[in-house]
Amino acid sequence: METALKIRAGYDIAFQCFQDTPMVLMLSVHPLRQRDLLTEHRIRLSNEVASHDYLDAFGNICTRLVAPPGLLEIRNDFVIHDSGQLDAVVPDAQQWDISALPDEALVYLLGSRYCDTQKLSDLAWSLFGGINGGWQRVQAVCDYVHNCIQFGYHHARCDRTASECHAERIGVCRDFAHLAVTLCRCINIPARYCTGYLGDIGVPRNPAPMDFSAWFEGFLDGRWFTFDARHNHPRIGRIVMARGRDAADVAISTSFGPAPLARFTVVTDEVTNEDRAQRGLKEAA
Repeated sequence: METALKIRAGYDIAFQCFQDTPMVLMLSVHPLRQRDLLTEHRIRLSNEVASHDYLDAFGNICTRLVAPPGLLEIRNDFVIHDSGQLDAVVPDAQQWDISALPDEALVYLLGSRYCDTQKLSDLAWSLFGGINGGWQRVQAVCDYVHNCIQFGYHHARCDRTASECHAERIGVCRDFAHLAVTLCRCINIPARYCTGYLGDIGVPRNPAPMDFSAWFEGFLDGRWFTFDARHNHPRIGRIVMARGRDAADVAISTSFGPAPLARFTVVTDEVTNEDRAQRGLKEAA
């Protein structure tokens, strides 16, 4: 039986701009999750900065603007419905032959900026080539990446490729995703990078400050399945913002000029009955 829940999510982000700075933001909930929104979802920009949205080549919502000199503040706060179900686990899902793949999946077999398949192909086939079954292969990739990479926020580096992550054996969630995506592509399983919200719902609360998360999807049996090499077990409450070949396609912000980050806060919490009661009391007051 499906158990629905409500999730409050949003962010308070600020950039310091020293001149007029064109920017592209990728901070909207993915179009396929828009129907689940229970409240207004609107990116609020300080100083009434003008912006407009467009869809990129991967179907993600991008927000385009020119930030004036000074502090650009970006906020959003919304509630969204979620099924409350764990990520699907389908051990019988099979890998399709390349000739049977839909055209749109082929790009997710190719190397990309952070997923340098040519450097890891021999390793991937030696580790996973003898495993039968599509799901078993992808899960073996997740197990390998989960066990060989040490997670730590202090290990973050914005230009680390999958092969460098494998050599260094350290990284953050984007590195886990990049390495797993790359290994899957090497063995002819389409894999795409995902970014979005993943709160501590159904798991012990992590005391570290909340951040956006990265995971990946593998194409098996004609559909995309969620996998997460960092956590390596099904989770509840993922809210996808964007999908692409790797992190270069789905950066939360791209600035065409210097715009250092001045503030960064992300919220992803389950809305409980107690939360709703407290909000009702505040509104009544």
